[in-house]
Amino acid sequence: MLSLPSPLSPRQVPRPLCTQGLPSLRPSLQPHLGSDLSSLDPGMCGPAGTAQRLPLAGVPAPHSCPFLTPLCSLPGPCLNRPARQAGTCVALEDCWWAMAAVEEGPEPQAAGAGDARDATDAVDAGPRVPPLLAGNRLSLDLYPEGCRWLRHLCAQQHPQLLEVEFLQLSGHEDPQLLEATLARVPRSLPHLRSLVLKGGQCRDALGACLPGSLTTLLSSLGGLARLVHLDLSFNSLETLPDCVPQMRGLGALLLSRNRLSELPEALGALPALTFLAVTHNRLQTLPTALGTLSTLQHLDLSENLLDTLPPEIGGLSSLAELSLASNRLRSLPASLAGLRSLRLLILHSNLLASVPAGLGHLPLLTRLDLRDNQLRDVPPELRDAPFVRLQGNPLGKALPDSCSAPGTPVVPEMPRLFLTSDFDSFPVTPQGCSVTLACGVRLQFPAGATATSVIIRYRLWLPEPRLVPLGPHDSLLSGVLELQPHGASFQQEVGLWLLFVPPRVRRCREVVVRTLSDDSWSDLETHLEEEAPKRLWAHCQVPHFSWFLVVSRPVSNACLVPPEGTLLFSSGNPGIKVTFPPGATEEPCHVRMQVVHVADRELQALLGEPAAAVSPLLCLSQSGPSGFLRPVTVQLPLPPGITGLSLDRSHLHLLYQAPPTATWDDITAEVALELTHLYARFQVMHFSWYWLWYTTKTCVGDLARKAWARLRLHHVNLIALQRRRDPEQVLLQCLPRHKVDATLRRLLERYHGPEPSDTVEMFEGEKFFAAFERGLDVDADRPDCVEGRVCFVFYSHLKNVKEVYVTTTLDRQAQAVRGQVSFYRGPVPEEVPEEAEAARQRRGADALWMATLPIKLPRLRGSEGPGLGRGAGLSLAPLNLGDAETGFLTQSNLLNVAGRLGPDWPAVALHLGLSYQELQRIRHKFRDDLDGQIRHMLFSWAERQAGQPGAVGRLVQALEQSDRRDVAQEVRAILELGRRKYQDGIRHTSLAPGDDASPGASASQPPEPAQAQTC
Repeated sequence: MLSLPSPLSPRQVPRPLCTQGLPSLRPSLQPHLGSDLSSLDPGMCGPAGTAQRLPLAGVPAPHSCPFLTPLCSLPGPCLNRPARQAGTCVALEDCWWAMAAVEEGPEPQAAGAGDARDATDAVDAGPRVPPLLAGNRLSLDLYPEGCRWLRHLCAQQHPQLLEVEFLQLSGHEDPQLLEATLARVPRSLPHLRSLVLKGGQCRDALGACLPGSLTTLLSSLGGLARLVHLDLSFNSLETLPDCVPQMRGLGALLLSRNRLSELPEALGALPALTFLAVTHNRLQTLPTALGTLSTLQHLDLSENLLDTLPPEIGGLSSLAELSLASNRLRSLPASLAGLRSLRLLILHSNLLASVPAGLGHLPLLTRLDLRDNQLRDVPPELRDAPFVRLQGNPLGKALPDSCSAPGTPVVPEMPRLFLTSDFDSFPVTPQGCSVTLACGVRLQFPAGATATSVIIRYRLWLPEPRLVPLGPHDSLLSGVLELQPHGASFQQEVGLWLLFVPPRVRRCREVVVRTLSDDSWSDLETHLEEEAPKRLWAHCQVPHFSWFLVVSRPVSNACLVPPEGTLLFSSGNPGIKVTFPPGATEEPCHVRMQVVHVADRELQALLGEPAAAVSPLLCLSQSGPSGFLRPVTVQLPLPPGITGLSLDRSHLHLLYQAPPTATWDDITAEVALELTHLYARFQVMHFSWYWLWYTTKTCVGDLARKAWARLRLHHVNLIALQRRRDPEQVLLQCLPRHKVDATLRRLLERYHGPEPSDTVEMFEGEKFFAAFERGLDVDADRPDCVEGRVCFVFYSHLKNVKEVYVTTTLDRQAQAVRGQVSFYRGPVPEEVPEEAEAARQRRGADALWMATLPIKLPRLRGSEGPGLGRGAGLSLAPLNLGDAETGFLTQSNLLNVAGRLGPDWPAVALHLGLSYQELQRIRHKFRDDLDGQIRHMLFSWAERQAGQPGAVGRLVQALEQSDRRDVAQEVRAILELGRRKYQDGIRHTSLAPGDDASPGASASQPPEPAQAQTC
């Protein structure tokens, strides 16, 4: 055995090993697991430097356990939990202690590809190093070949197995090996109370979670008399295993994301069941015995194929929460009005045409969600009730007239789905459906669009240059939507509606949806729909799925040029024409024209010549061969104020640019210019950019390069403001020059800070960075933070704003810290001409610097010093809000959220669903302690949400509704960083597809720990 190091150093403060725990358990399991709710998930850690774990009944304290050993001393890969992989739990160097029994002997070798039973026998053949045992739990779901470790422990009859109450295994194990391992569980783990056999730890090439291989359970598992929690989610179950109804003490049963088409009547034989989740399955009916579960408190049947409910469901006398969202229900049994304990009833995204009036009389009901159904009328008891949500229903609309002949079958209305932020996928059947995503995007799949059921996944990406292909004069108007599976074609085109920001300039410009197709970006035919003055939709039909975004571009006109010739003219300026003579091409080719209008004032200011003028900028492009067989005639209008009868031909210049070069060449002497009173005509053999100038200047090509760069530059100001009641919170924003005054007037009630920076010029899609200097640093491990600098990408129509928290290593008790934030440019975009740098450089040695603004952190007073800040001295129950796929919020994260809410906490609490009476009780209990009020509110809410899907999403929504988007943005950044680190951690722990690492392989270089991020 390894002994404890002594004495303990400051970095060796005892902390529990972070294992998977039971994030899906609800407080309803307290009668089964004892009064100490921390036993549900003792792997959660508090803020840095503290140990927030409560002792578990019957388990010795860490200092008295003879098997405690530092993790870094153990051989083999690190055993950790999805929260650690997600980056939302403490770092590896902070998780020092775990139970382990290390025996002398060679490490187990990797099994070959032969029979699984032979491989397991090889594991049992000799002494091996057992896996980590953390108190009364054994977490092997992320441990390579965890079943082999468990079989080895069982074969050795390890004494610590008698203490194990919580067991986690991966559903991705070899089915034969998993079956052989589970056969030993009832005999070797007699005190087992929680068994987790989830899949979903592995992902496919598109990043989607893969289901586990579990299809059934051995009947012998029915002998687990003490089992109260069973999680079989994310597997391949088609029927409920027969052993499950034999587990009479079962309190929580999780069967989500399987392939269940029905539940057996024997399910009613579970008298202690309080929590049942069967979401994302294929249920079409429910057993009548379900109504006999008198202790059931939480029932989630969302995302199934239910079209009716048995009347017996009204017998669930203790039911507090019922979710039937995203099914095919057309009516509800009247017996639902008898659920007197019901608090939450979710029925959105069904086909309901009516609801029982008795639902309005349920005494405890606080939320009734009826969105996106077919309700044309509702009972008066529900119409004006504050807890009822009715959006997306055709209320007050008459039924459509039936024009069908007698005997014609009635086609049912298309199902409608309304997805919350908890879901990133949805099913589509041949029947079709209408879907509204959480981000506001709408999709309509017509009947017959798919021949079989398909799972569609989506993700909304923050715009960045690699995902946003923009032309020289394009502007981005939306985020980037990704729909998967990529390249999947449909038998009928799918309707897509994308929200976008209204463009500031609409003259001679158009809005289009841009998509990636066959490794090249193209624009789809787009129609605009206006729902409100500032709520616009870009609607298009898509034949397949890929990436989609909305852009504003110069008006584009296109045509197909046949060998017989044709005429193409600009719809924005009919005087611009291109004439194709017969024989210009042998094969038909597509030609596109774009026209960019130029403001004379900017050009005259650049040239310093009042009489200078230019024509519109003409861009011509073609598909197929780069040239034509016969000359093509191009007509351009003469510059404004210039006529063909009075101009000086020596001052007229025809300029030409051939991308990707950034040079403009004067080709006036190389072409024959034919002048009329208003137009100039010339002939070309291939297409590019053309520009007609009238000026007395020489070296017109150099002036054109500068002018073209100026056309694409945006004049902006940079601001840095500090929140008045929390100076550590800094708002950074890049604003168009004309919006600065209005924005500051709106912000200065809550923020203060220096004057905006001088005007700087930026290109669309240009990167820039904010760096805190002179003792300041960013107070979080943010995904948008590169080497301590916060990264921005400038898009003129989107909000270029971020709120960050800063920290300092200087002593703020002695004096205030006077730091600064400086803004620097990133690499120049490739399409920007080199000469454009000169127009935007500062006169100084550092051409990348743009502006510097002062930041002041005031002096700390009293107990605000280091070590006595927020969260010090707390004794809060460990918790973990969220899940491995969407990310976790740890106790430390929530402490930081609590520390930044301030007087806004009552608004956040009300939006989280707390009653006004509960707020008054919190205020009275912590009358003189604002921090105590906030922490008690937030943590009491979080404990009630433990295991509920969408808890983190509800917190983010409540923060936004309370006008605390700064904290909401930080929470999103935590989750995004956690998801990235979770995927990296999966690879580091040898769970990536194709990894052949054996359980005994010693990791010479342990994976980099995923540090917990704080808000």
